[in-house]
Amino acid sequence: MSNELVLLQVQGPVATVVLNRPEGMNALVVPMKLALLDVLQQVHDDAAVRAVVLTGSGRAFCVGQDLKEHAGLLDAGDPAPLSTVRDHYNPIATLLASMPKPVVAAVNGSAAGAGLGLACACDFRIGAAGAKYTTAFTGIGLTADSGLSWSLPRLVGLGRATALLLLAEPFTTEQALEMGLLNAVVAPEQVLGVAQELAARLAAGPTAAYALVKQSLVAAASATFVEALAAEDELQTRAGQTSDHAVAVRAFLAKEKPVFTGR
Repeated sequence: MSNELVLLQVQGPVATVVLNRPEGMNALVVPMKLALLDVLQQVHDDAAVRAVVLTGSGRAFCVGQDLKEHAGLLDAGDPAPLSTVRDHYNPIATLLASMPKPVVAAVNGSAAGAGLGLACACDFRIGAAGAKYTTAFTGIGLTADSGLSWSLPRLVGLGRATALLLLAEPFTTEQALEMGLLNAVVAPEQVLGVAQELAARLAAGPTAAYALVKQSLVAAASATFVEALAAEDELQTRAGQTSDHAVAVRAFLAKEKPVFTGR
C-alpha cells in the first residue's frame, strides 16, 4: 500500500514505512506529515505487523521541516507553522516511541531537525556511512521538537545533547555511532537490508514482552527507584501471564527453541 508522499510496504510481519519526497530530501510538508500519521497509526493497529522499519527514499533520511512551506505559511499569516508541533510532530513522535512493537530507523542519509527527532524516537538506528546529521533548530531561532529534548540526552548524555542542540553543528555518522546515537553503521546500499533483517529478527521474538520493556523504560525515566520497582512488578506480572512466557519456559526446559506469537 502507498500514497504519493509516504509508502507502506509489508513483507510478512515487517512493515517498512518510506518517506517519499526524495527531490526535497524528504523535508516534511503538511500533507506528508498527515500521511505519515495515518500510516504509522495503521501499522500500530495491525496485529499482523510485529516490527516496523522507518526510512527515506533517495539520498536523505529526512531533513526536517520544509522551510519553503514554513516561510510561505508564515507570510500568509497561516497558524499552521505555529501549531504543527502540537498537531503533527508530537503525535508522530509519540506513535513511534510508544509503538507496541519494535521500530528500526534505517537512516539512509542525512537527518536534520525533526528528521533526527523521528530517528531518535525509534528503538534502533542503523546509519549509512558518510551521512551527516544536525539538530538544526537554533540555526533558525527555534528550540527542539519531535521529542529530541527527551530522546537525545538519553542516547548521548546531557552534556553532548546540550552542545548538539545549542551549537547545531553537523556531525558524521561515525561520530553518531561513537556517541551512542546509532546502533550500527553500514554502507549506504546496505542500510535498508540490515534494518529489515534486524526487524525480522525482532518480529520473530516475544513482541508482547518487547512492548512491556518499552513501557518500563519510559516509566523508569521519570520515576524514583522505588517507583521503578513498582512499575517493573506490574509489567512483569503482565508479561508472566502471556502465552509467549509459558511457551518459552517449556521450550527452555525441553532444550528447544521457542516460537513466539506476541500473545
